[in-house]
Amino acid sequence: MCLFFGISRAAYYAWQVCSFRPDKNVERKELILEAYQASRSTYGYRRIGLWLSIHKGIKINHKAILRLMNEMGIHSVVRKRKPHTKFSQTCSHFYGNLLQRDFYAARPNQKWSTDISFIPTKQGWAYLSVIKDLHDSFIASFAIKQANSVDLVVQSLRNALANEKVTDGLILHSDQGHQYSSHAYYVLTHEYSISPSMSRRANCWDNAPVETFFGCLKEECIRQLPLLTFEEVKSTIADYIYFYNYERIQLKTRKTPFEVRCLSGLN
Repeated sequence: MCLFFGISRAAYYAWQVCSFRPDKNVERKELILEAYQASRSTYGYRRIGLWLSIHKGIKINHKAILRLMNEMGIHSVVRKRKPHTKFSQTCSHFYGNLLQRDFYAARPNQKWSTDISFIPTKQGWAYLSVIKDLHDSFIASFAIKQANSVDLVVQSLRNALANEKVTDGLILHSDQGHQYSSHAYYVLTHEYSISPSMSRRANCWDNAPVETFFGCLKEECIRQLPLLTFEEVKSTIADYIYFYNYERIQLKTRKTPFEVRCLSGLN
Protein backbone atom coordinates (compact mmCIF):
# COMPACT_ATOMS: atom_id res chain seq x y z
CA MET A 1 0.00 0.00 0.00
CA CYS A 2 2.87 2.36 0.78
CA LEU A 3 4.39 1.68 -2.63
CA PHE A 4 1.02 2.14 -4.33
CA PHE A 5 0.33 5.52 -2.66
CA GLY A 6 3.93 6.65 -2.96
CA ILE A 7 4.64 7.19 0.76
CA SER A 8 7.31 5.84 3.05
CA ARG A 9 6.71 3.26 5.74
CA ALA A 10 7.94 5.75 8.35
CA ALA A 11 5.27 8.26 7.29
CA TYR A 12 2.61 5.56 7.50
CA TYR A 13 3.60 4.50 11.02
CA ALA A 14 3.80 8.15 12.14
CA TRP A 15 0.25 8.71 10.87
CA GLN A 16 -0.92 5.53 12.60
CA VAL A 17 0.45 6.68 15.95
CA CYS A 18 -1.14 10.15 15.61
CA SER A 19 -4.52 8.79 14.54
CA PHE A 20 -4.93 6.91 17.83
CA ARG A 21 -3.61 9.72 20.00
CA PRO A 22 -6.36 11.55 22.00
CA ASP A 23 -7.06 15.15 21.00
CA LYS A 24 -5.48 17.37 23.67
CA ASN A 25 -7.74 20.26 22.65
CA VAL A 26 -11.07 18.54 23.30
CA GLU A 27 -11.95 20.67 26.35
CA ARG A 28 -10.94 23.91 24.65
CA LYS A 29 -12.96 23.01 21.57
CA GLU A 30 -16.02 22.33 23.73
CA LEU A 31 -15.65 25.76 25.37
CA ILE A 32 -15.23 27.47 22.00
CA LEU A 33 -18.29 25.68 20.64
CA GLU A 34 -20.31 26.73 23.71
CA ALA A 35 -19.32 30.38 23.17
CA TYR A 36 -20.08 30.12 19.44
CA GLN A 37 -23.54 28.66 20.07
CA ALA A 38 -24.26 31.27 22.76
CA SER A 39 -23.61 33.97 20.15
CA ARG A 40 -26.13 32.38 17.77
CA SER A 41 -23.24 31.30 15.56
CA THR A 42 -22.14 34.90 14.89
CA TYR A 43 -18.96 35.43 16.96
CA GLY A 44 -15.49 35.35 15.46
CA TYR A 45 -12.35 34.35 17.35
CA ARG A 46 -11.93 37.74 19.06
CA ARG A 47 -15.43 37.84 20.55
CA ILE A 48 -15.23 34.17 21.50
CA GLY A 49 -12.07 34.99 23.44
CA LEU A 50 -13.89 37.83 25.21
CA TRP A 51 -16.89 35.60 25.96
CA LEU A 52 -14.69 32.91 27.51
CA SER A 53 -12.86 35.50 29.60
CA ILE A 54 -16.09 37.12 30.83
CA HIS A 55 -18.33 34.08 31.31
CA LYS A 56 -15.84 31.32 32.09
CA GLY A 57 -12.84 33.20 33.50
CA ILE A 58 -10.65 31.42 30.94
CA LYS A 59 -8.07 33.06 28.69
CA ILE A 60 -7.14 31.35 25.43
CA ASN A 61 -4.77 32.94 22.93
CA HIS A 62 -6.74 34.41 20.02
CA LYS A 63 -4.52 32.64 17.48
CA ALA A 64 -5.26 29.32 19.16
CA ILE A 65 -8.99 30.04 19.06
CA LEU A 66 -8.79 30.82 15.35
CA ARG A 67 -6.84 27.62 14.66
CA LEU A 68 -9.28 25.47 16.64
CA MET A 69 -12.28 27.11 14.98
CA ASN A 70 -10.77 26.25 11.60
CA GLU A 71 -10.29 22.66 12.72
CA MET A 72 -13.93 22.53 13.86
CA GLY A 73 -15.18 24.13 10.65
CA ILE A 74 -16.95 27.04 12.37
CA HIS A 75 -16.54 30.71 11.53
CA SER A 76 -18.04 34.11 12.19
CA VAL A 77 -20.58 35.74 9.93
CA VAL A 78 -18.74 38.22 7.71
CA ARG A 79 -20.61 41.44 7.02
CA LYS A 80 -20.59 42.81 3.49
CA ARG A 81 -20.34 46.46 2.60
CA LYS A 82 -23.67 47.97 1.68
CA PRO A 83 -23.69 49.65 -1.74
CA HIS A 84 -24.80 53.24 -1.81
CA THR A 85 -28.51 53.63 -2.52
CA LYS A 86 -30.32 56.26 -4.49
CA PHE A 87 -30.68 59.69 -2.86
CA SER A 88 -34.10 60.67 -1.56
CA GLN A 89 -36.61 63.26 -2.59
CA THR A 90 -36.57 67.04 -2.22
CA CYS A 91 -36.75 68.24 1.40
CA SER A 92 -39.49 70.37 2.93
CA HIS A 93 -37.47 70.85 6.13
CA PHE A 94 -33.70 70.72 5.68
CA TYR A 95 -31.27 70.54 8.63
CA GLY A 96 -27.53 71.04 8.77
CA ASN A 97 -25.04 68.35 9.68
CA LEU A 98 -24.65 69.00 13.42
CA LEU A 99 -22.94 65.67 14.02
CA GLN A 100 -20.06 66.18 11.56
CA ARG A 101 -19.04 62.51 11.99
CA ASP A 102 -18.32 63.09 15.68
CA PHE A 103 -19.80 59.82 16.90
CA TYR A 104 -18.57 60.18 20.50
CA ALA A 105 -21.20 60.89 23.16
CA ALA A 106 -20.21 61.39 26.80
CA ARG A 107 -23.55 60.18 28.14
CA PRO A 108 -26.68 58.33 26.98
CA ASN A 109 -29.39 60.25 25.11
CA GLN A 110 -26.97 62.93 23.97
CA LYS A 111 -26.64 61.80 20.33
CA TRP A 112 -28.96 59.47 18.46
CA SER A 113 -28.58 58.07 14.95
CA THR A 114 -31.58 56.87 12.94
CA ASP A 115 -32.27 55.32 9.55
CA ILE A 116 -34.56 52.92 7.66
CA SER A 117 -33.66 49.57 6.13
CA PHE A 118 -35.60 47.19 3.87
CA ILE A 119 -36.11 43.54 4.84
CA PRO A 120 -37.54 41.04 2.30
CA THR A 121 -40.58 38.99 3.39
CA LYS A 122 -43.04 36.63 1.70
CA GLN A 123 -45.52 39.52 1.53
CA GLY A 124 -43.03 42.02 0.06
CA TRP A 125 -40.71 44.46 1.78
CA ALA A 126 -40.75 45.17 5.50
CA TYR A 127 -39.41 48.58 6.49
CA LEU A 128 -37.41 48.83 9.71
CA SER A 129 -36.71 52.15 11.41
CA VAL A 130 -34.25 52.16 14.32
CA ILE A 131 -32.79 54.74 16.67
CA LYS A 132 -29.31 54.00 17.99
CA ASP A 133 -27.69 55.76 20.94
CA LEU A 134 -24.13 56.74 20.03
CA HIS A 135 -22.91 56.62 23.64
CA ASP A 136 -23.25 52.86 24.08
CA SER A 137 -24.64 51.55 20.74
CA PHE A 138 -27.91 50.69 22.51
CA ILE A 139 -30.90 50.45 20.16
CA ALA A 140 -33.23 52.88 21.91
CA SER A 141 -36.25 51.97 19.78
CA PHE A 142 -37.45 50.48 16.52
CA ALA A 143 -40.59 50.23 14.42
CA ILE A 144 -41.50 47.87 11.56
CA LYS A 145 -44.20 48.48 8.97
CA GLN A 146 -45.11 47.35 5.48
CA ALA A 147 -44.96 50.91 4.16
CA ASN A 148 -41.97 53.25 4.01
CA SER A 149 -43.92 56.17 5.41
CA VAL A 150 -43.55 59.23 7.60
CA ASP A 151 -45.58 57.37 10.23
CA LEU A 152 -42.81 54.73 10.43
CA VAL A 153 -40.13 57.19 11.60
CA VAL A 154 -42.59 59.09 13.79
CA GLN A 155 -43.56 55.82 15.50
CA SER A 156 -39.94 54.83 16.16
CA LEU A 157 -39.25 58.30 17.60
CA ARG A 158 -42.33 58.19 19.80
CA ASN A 159 -41.24 54.76 21.08
CA ALA A 160 -37.82 56.16 21.98
CA LEU A 161 -39.32 59.17 23.73
CA ALA A 162 -41.59 56.88 25.75
CA ASN A 163 -38.68 54.67 26.87
CA GLU A 164 -35.85 57.17 27.37
CA LYS A 165 -35.23 60.28 29.44
CA VAL A 166 -34.63 63.03 26.91
CA THR A 167 -33.20 66.42 27.83
CA ASP A 168 -32.75 69.57 25.76
CA GLY A 169 -29.91 69.44 23.30
CA LEU A 170 -30.34 65.87 22.07
CA ILE A 171 -29.02 65.55 18.50
CA LEU A 172 -30.98 63.18 16.27
CA HIS A 173 -29.03 62.44 13.10
CA SER A 174 -30.51 60.99 9.90
CA ASP A 175 -30.06 61.05 6.15
CA GLN A 176 -32.02 63.41 3.89
CA GLY A 177 -34.91 60.99 3.30
CA HIS A 178 -38.35 62.51 2.79
CA GLN A 179 -39.56 61.05 6.12
CA TYR A 180 -36.99 63.10 8.04
CA SER A 181 -37.76 66.28 6.11
CA SER A 182 -41.51 65.93 6.69
CA HIS A 183 -43.55 68.40 8.69
CA ALA A 184 -44.69 65.70 11.14
CA TYR A 185 -41.06 64.90 11.97
CA TYR A 186 -40.30 68.60 12.38
CA VAL A 187 -43.24 69.10 14.77
CA LEU A 188 -42.30 66.12 16.96
CA THR A 189 -38.62 67.02 17.25
CA HIS A 190 -39.53 70.65 17.96
CA GLU A 191 -42.00 69.58 20.67
CA TYR A 192 -39.27 67.71 22.59
CA SER A 193 -36.50 70.26 21.89
CA ILE A 194 -34.57 67.74 19.81
CA SER A 195 -32.00 69.11 17.37
CA PRO A 196 -32.37 67.32 14.00
CA SER A 197 -29.18 66.75 12.02
CA MET A 198 -28.79 65.46 8.46
CA SER A 199 -26.01 63.77 6.53
CA ARG A 200 -24.60 65.46 3.49
CA ARG A 201 -26.15 64.53 0.18
CA ALA A 202 -25.13 61.05 -1.04
CA ASN A 203 -22.77 60.48 1.89
CA CYS A 204 -23.68 57.34 3.86
CA TRP A 205 -20.52 57.55 6.00
CA ASP A 206 -22.04 60.55 7.84
CA ASN A 207 -24.48 58.06 9.40
CA ALA A 208 -22.10 55.12 9.75
CA PRO A 209 -23.12 53.88 13.25
CA VAL A 210 -26.66 52.94 12.31
CA GLU A 211 -25.47 51.49 8.99
CA THR A 212 -23.15 49.26 11.01
CA PHE A 213 -26.09 47.97 13.02
CA PHE A 214 -28.06 47.15 9.88
CA GLY A 215 -25.03 45.26 8.59
CA CYS A 216 -24.92 43.16 11.77
CA LEU A 217 -28.65 42.49 11.66
CA LYS A 218 -28.66 41.34 8.05
CA GLU A 219 -25.49 39.24 8.09
CA GLU A 220 -25.85 37.69 11.55
CA CYS A 221 -29.60 37.16 11.45
CA ILE A 222 -31.71 37.82 8.34
CA ARG A 223 -29.44 36.23 5.73
CA GLN A 224 -29.01 33.10 7.84
CA LEU A 225 -32.75 32.34 7.59
CA PRO A 226 -35.14 31.36 4.78
CA LEU A 227 -37.62 33.92 3.48
CA LEU A 228 -40.06 34.66 6.32
CA THR A 229 -43.54 36.12 6.58
CA PHE A 230 -43.95 39.71 7.72
CA GLU A 231 -45.04 38.64 11.22
CA GLU A 232 -42.10 36.23 11.48
CA VAL A 233 -39.71 39.01 10.45
CA LYS A 234 -41.15 41.30 13.15
CA SER A 235 -40.60 38.63 15.80
CA THR A 236 -37.12 37.74 14.51
CA ILE A 237 -35.95 41.36 14.47
CA ALA A 238 -37.29 42.02 17.97
CA ASP A 239 -35.46 38.93 19.20
CA TYR A 240 -32.19 39.97 17.50
CA ILE A 241 -32.36 43.53 18.88
CA TYR A 242 -32.74 42.10 22.39
CA PHE A 243 -29.67 39.93 21.73
CA TYR A 244 -27.76 42.94 20.30
CA ASN A 245 -28.60 45.16 23.30
CA TYR A 246 -28.26 42.70 26.16
CA GLU A 247 -26.06 39.77 25.08
CA ARG A 248 -23.82 40.64 22.12
CA ILE A 249 -20.31 41.67 23.23
CA GLN A 250 -18.78 44.71 21.50
CA LEU A 251 -15.11 44.44 20.63
CA LYS A 252 -14.50 48.13 21.37
CA THR A 253 -15.88 48.14 24.93
CA ARG A 254 -15.68 44.39 25.74
CA LYS A 255 -19.21 44.75 27.12
CA THR A 256 -22.77 44.61 25.84
CA PRO A 257 -24.51 47.94 25.08
CA PHE A 258 -26.71 47.45 28.15
CA GLU A 259 -23.68 46.95 30.41
CA VAL A 260 -22.12 50.17 29.11
CA ARG A 261 -25.44 51.90 29.69
CA CYS A 262 -25.61 50.65 33.26
CA LEU A 263 -22.17 52.11 33.96
CA SER A 264 -23.63 55.49 32.98
CA GLY A 265 -26.43 55.13 35.52
CA LEU A 266 -29.21 54.25 33.02
CA ASN A 267 -30.88 50.85 32.95
